[in-house]
Formats: sequence, structure tokens, C-alpha cells
Amino acid sequence: MTDSNIRVRMAPSPTGFFHVGSARTALFNYLFARHHGGTFVLRIEDTDAARGTAEYEKVIYQAMEWLGLNSDENPQNGGAFEPYRQSERFDIYREYAKQLQESTFAYPAYETPEELTAMKDEQRAQKLPSRYNGAHRNLTNEQRAAFEAEGRKSVLRFAVPEGATSWNDLVRGEITWQNKEIDDFVIMKSDGTPTYNFACAVDDALMQISHVIRGEDGLSNTPRQIMIYQALGKSVPQFAHLPFLLGKDRSKLSKRHGAVNLMDFADAGILPDAMFNYLALLGWNPGEGETQEIFSREELIERFSLEHVGKAGAIFDQEKLEWFNIQHFKQMPIEQFAEKAAPYLQNVQNEMDADLVYAGVALDMARQRIYHLSDITAAATYFFSDTFENDPKGAKHDTPEAKVLLDKLKTRLEALPEWNHDNIESAIRGLAEDESVKPAAIIHPARYAVSGRTVGPSLFELLEALGRERVLRRL
Repeated sequence: MTDSNIRVRMAPSPTGFFHVGSARTALFNYLFARHHGGTFVLRIEDTDAARGTAEYEKVIYQAMEWLGLNSDENPQNGGAFEPYRQSERFDIYREYAKQLQESTFAYPAYETPEELTAMKDEQRAQKLPSRYNGAHRNLTNEQRAAFEAEGRKSVLRFAVPEGATSWNDLVRGEITWQNKEIDDFVIMKSDGTPTYNFACAVDDALMQISHVIRGEDGLSNTPRQIMIYQALGKSVPQFAHLPFLLGKDRSKLSKRHGAVNLMDFADAGILPDAMFNYLALLGWNPGEGETQEIFSREELIERFSLEHVGKAGAIFDQEKLEWFNIQHFKQMPIEQFAEKAAPYLQNVQNEMDADLVYAGVALDMARQRIYHLSDITAAATYFFSDTFENDPKGAKHDTPEAKVLLDKLKTRLEALPEWNHDNIESAIRGLAEDESVKPAAIIHPARYAVSGRTVGPSLFELLEALGRERVLRRL
């Protein structure tokens, strides 16, 4: 297989928010396609009309766009194998379902829901596996006609062959599934709509998908889909089943672990590059002995391979994600950071525009300690306005004794011949020595007075950056 033949797909259902686990799966497909110069397809699996909505489909596009996962073929822009919404492909599924029935790989079954329930109840009573028993697999034409005369509607079931189904999983190695563990599964429902496994297999075959890269929760679907490919005489793609994303308690990642909606992280100010970088390292590593963690998109595309995807579940740690966010904040050109920070600093935008050099220094200083873009409001507003929010934890520094010290500090700072880091530090330390107090007795109240914060850059650097006029006014 040449790289140009490599085609992968992301196939989400528009039934809710876009989970970070789905984002990781989409990301690995994207990296694999871009690394090989192949094609990345976005297909919308919207056969569940009761749960799927156009609004949720927009959520998928929004999430993919935010993360920078641009697909080559999709419902919006089309492609050689359109349509890319399953709801627009029902005629195709019916055609291939008919083909399977005519070739005896599938058959209609007429059991009522009550009969199916009774069948499984009896199996449970006999301590047998609960599955369809194949009762209608070999009906005669007369029996089928009689059921239809009763007004019964049929489902179309796939006739699972004897033997075993094997494949070489590109993550998990050789896997063999005994066919006797799989009942004759439904491929077309009684209302004429396809089931997931059938629609998925038909679409992957017709769209010439070469590699199916998906989560390990899809593992049990793989033997069923392989049977469908083979019955239709289609090439079987290669499979790679990614490990689950886990919470810190090592259970499957869910809402109870905190935010799992990709766009919640976007709203909180996580940078798309930071999320891209972090998700890429959840289940994949750049190589044995490699310690690098911060990667650009281009580096990840160049180095990604399925050989370095592990089998063990990967823990999604929001604190680690925030660390990645900080690193990407620090590496971002200040002009780009200012553009991203602007929506959170609209109340001081005029002051920022008035002195772009100072704004660059201030934002560079403020971004060193933020975890999310939204944090920049509190971290940077005080650089531009005397009206800023005070950290309640700093109230302990607002004491009569501190006010006396700050009044004396103001006098010394006013007298400085030159406003710079070293002179400011000398003035503060000199006052502490003269007043027989620790420098911290002046540094903490001074920081609180000029910024409303209890933590931040070195106070001497901060005062130098704020400038003499702001500092004296606030003291």
C-alpha cells in the first residue's frame, strides 16, 4: 500500500457534546493521515433520528475546527464518495442488504419483541448465553409468506458462519474471535433503516477506508464488520483500537471526573495547540527514552506512528493539561497571545492600545502564571487600570502596620533618581532594614496594594514594569 492510498475516517454521531475521547480518536486519525500524506474523512453517522440533531452536528464541526483537525472530505464540502451523512445513504444500504439476502448471507426474521424476550428468558433460565438462537434462519418460502400474511414485520439478520474471525490489530496484535460467540445480528431494522455495524461496514468499504483507527470500545464490532466486508466481497481495512481514556481513578473517563466536553476546555481558555499536544501524548509516545513533551503540530505529524500507540489506558489529567497550556502560553509570540487574550480584556483594551510596547511587556509578564486564557482578566487587568479585583486572601496584608510601611515606601520610591529593578529592590530592602522587619512585611502588602494579587511576578520586576506613576498612585 502506498501512502497515497491511505484513507482514514472519523465517524461521530450527532447526539451530544464532543467528548475529549472522541477528540483524541479524531486527532490520531488526523496525525496518521497527515504523516503518510493520505486522506482524512469526516463522516456523520446520523441514522439515530430520535437522538441526532442538526445542532449537534454543528457541535462536531465546531470542535473539529477549534482543534484544527481539517478533514479532506466531509458533509460540508463533499468529496469523491459523497454523501457523507448516513441519513442520506439509506438507498445504498438497502441495495447492499438486498445483495446479502440474495446471496444467502442474510435472511429475514419475523419474531415479535415478546417472542425475543421469551427466548432470552428461557436461555437465562437454562444458564445459557442470552442471544438470538437462529430460529428463523432456515424458514421456507411458505413460512415467510405466512408470517407476512399475519402482518409481521421482519428484520434482516446476518447469517454468521462457523469458524473464527481473525485480524492483526495494529495496536493489540493478533486477535481471534470465535464466531459461535456472535449471534445472527440484525443489519436492517424492521423500519428499513440500517444498524450501526452494517452502515459502518458498507460506508468504510465504499469510501475505500484503508485503516479504521478507533477506541477499544469498538473492538467487539470488528468481527461483525469483517464478516460483512467478506460477504460483500470487499477489501478488509486494517484496524487499530486505541486504549480508553481514563480518569485518575483508572475508570473510563466520564462527567464524574470533571469536564469532558472538548468545547468546555475551549471556553475555559485552553489553547487548541495545548490540547492538540496533550491529547497526542495520551496513549502514544514519541519513542523509547524520549523525554520531550512539548511538540508543535508539525513535529507531531512528522513523528506519529501507530507502532508507538500503547495498549494500556491513558489517564486524562486536567492539571497536566493546564501545565501544557502554560508551556504553550509561554512559547506563543506575544502578538498572537495578545490577540487571543483580547476578548478577556475588553474593559482595558483602550489602555492597551495606547501603549503597545507596555502592553506587550505587561501581557508577557501576566501570562507566566495563568492556566487558562480566561485567567488573563485577573492576571493582567491591574497592569492597565486602577480598578481591579482584589484577591480575598490578600486582606491579611491590609493592616495599620502595613499602611505605615507603605507610606514610608512611597516616600523612598518618589526619591529614586532612576526607576529600575535594582533601585526599587534597594529601596525596599533598605526600608526593611531600617524598620527592623523582614522584607516580606513590605513586599506582600506592596504587591497587594498595586495589583490586588497575592502572587505574581517578582515584585521588583512588577513595580519596574508598572512604572513610577502607577505605583505611587496605588500606594
